[in-house]
Amino acid sequence: MIDYSELVKARRIKTGSFSTDQVQGCLDLARRDLGTAGKMLDENSDWCFSIAYNAMLQAVRALMFSRGYRATGEGQHATAVEFARLALGEELESAVELMDTMRRKRHRVVYDVAGLVSSKEAREAIQTAESFVNAVTRMLSLESEETS
Repeated sequence: MIDYSELVKARRIKTGSFSTDQVQGCLDLARRDLGTAGKMLDENSDWCFSIAYNAMLQAVRALMFSRGYRATGEGQHATAVEFARLALGEELESAVELMDTMRRKRHRVVYDVAGLVSSKEAREAIQTAESFVNAVTRMLSLESEETS
């Protein structure tokens, strides 16, 4: 059993009751964002990168909901990364680290600097996001099978 008590105590997450439809909705958003990021690749690397990051964020939200938690307060994206770090463990540690790097860069792209992301970096972001979303989807599917 994974211990999320530090995040709860810090009021970064709170418990809730979430339906399988809500979990699936987040996964559907993640898939939508992966498709949109792919379409944006040749048009705008910054937005492509941001949308790929959002696909990862939606996958983590699905994971959080499936475990009965949601992020609260300020810094919800950083909280999602911390939750993912705990929930996904060593197997996806490098992907979570990359997600955190993407989170910080996405913030700069959205709020501060245009043209920050190269087409190569955007392409890599899509590949990373796709692998991440697939891994989280598989994990949730396995967990669902175990509880059935």
